[in-house]
Amino acid sequence: MISVFDMFKIGIGPSSSHTVGPMKAGQQFVDDLIRKELISTVTRVSVEVYGSLSLTGKGHHTDKAIIMGLAGNMPDTVNIESIPKTLEEVALNQCLTLGGKNNGHEVLHQVHFSSKNGIIFHHDKNLPLHENGMQIHAFDDTKEENEKKVYSKTYYSIGGGFIVDQEHFGKTEANAPTVSYPFCSAKEILANCEENGTSISAMVMKNELEIHANTANTVNAVSPEAKVEDYFAQIWETMCSCIDQGKNTEGIFAGAVTGTPPC
Repeated sequence: MISVFDMFKIGIGPSSSHTVGPMKAGQQFVDDLIRKELISTVTRVSVEVYGSLSLTGKGHHTDKAIIMGLAGNMPDTVNIESIPKTLEEVALNQCLTLGGKNNGHEVLHQVHFSSKNGIIFHHDKNLPLHENGMQIHAFDDTKEENEKKVYSKTYYSIGGGFIVDQEHFGKTEANAPTVSYPFCSAKEILANCEENGTSISAMVMKNELEIHANTANTVNAVSPEAKVEDYFAQIWETMCSCIDQGKNTEGIFAGAVTGTPPC
């Protein structure tokens, strides 16, 4: 059962599938390198983007999102004011500092990243499992040609900012939480409400509290009720902040289409 925390989340735009997902994939790739103790051997990283993710990639800043993810940023916490400078430095120096965490400690490692070939958009190719596919490769250029590739991973951005790697595509989550009112369709939502004499909002809240109840038994844990209230208070605060920033900032939004539209 997907939590409403997964559906309503803070993230950089303009697209959850083409911006948020690729940034998360980049960050997850670096975390894998750290976890597998491979990051110190990497000298170069490259990315291939396929299908729909490629066709609208530039307009949705997929390339920028991937670079920022590889640099250790996440969609909900990235400092948007730092993005232009980071991208400028990568293009100027042809280098990218990979960023991640190891037991809570920051790990940084500089690699070569070509502004020309670092990210390749395959407009006429698709990966087999989903139209929003991408592959990230890490290389050790000190080795022989057939041994250069240190690690490679295929990711799919499946919508709503969710990503899944090829090995787990289509598989059910092993430790998925159980809830009182499971559903997979609007029809099942309405059936649950009718059978139990409850509203949609009450049903969703009960499910949500049960999803987060497993953290309530630890020492100093926040109650499920407080966790839900605090999370959506943060969502509302962020929405208000975005509105306020838009009202008080002049200029054109990043990625906006300029020019006169056709009649």
